[in-house]
Amino acid sequence: MMRFGCGVHIMGRDSKGGQTNKTRSGERQNLRWIAPERDTDPVFGKTIRTRDAKSSVFDGCVYYFRARECREIFEAAPQQYVSGTQATSSQMEAHHV
Repeated sequence: MMRFGCGVHIMGRDSKGGQTNKTRSGERQNLRWIAPERDTDPVFGKTIRTRDAKSSVFDGCVYYFRARECREIFEAAPQQYVSGTQATSSQMEAHHV
């Protein structure tokens, strides 16, 4: 069995439990995700405020949804919405959104 250290570097924490944000050169950076104020719900197709939205991550990107149901529809087949194809109104009604 191979061991690769304590795994702390994988989890993004230093050996004392603190956050680490170091570049390859060892410089410390303060990295933080800041959501845009508004974004388009990929299922509903309308612009929404992200602070009120439900979110999901797919393929390293964050997507925002107006409701939990929209997020669930997206998570069932994300490639359909990422490729630019949006649900039709009949699909939305079928899912009671």
